[in-house]
Amino acid sequence: MSCRTRADIARRAWVACPACDAARHCATCADHRTCGEHWRHLIAGNGPVLHLQCPGCTHTWSLDTRPGLPHRGGGTSCP
Repeated sequence: MSCRTRADIARRAWVACPACDAARHCATCADHRTCGEHWRHLIAGNGPVLHLQCPGCTHTWSLDTRPGLPHRGGGTSCP
């Protein structure tokens, strides 16, 4: 599944892609600013768990923004 390369700004997340790490040499990303080139597409969210896709390599993954803490309904963090 390929994500849209022009995702709405509200559907973007600025986190490192665990597959390609394309932003590793970007000064803007290193300063933790919102880079116009190295963003990830927010596919969906389930409480603190975000489902993301990298537009560069199309890798998809889930990111638990509260690792180790219980989720609503007694769930646990991402496997």
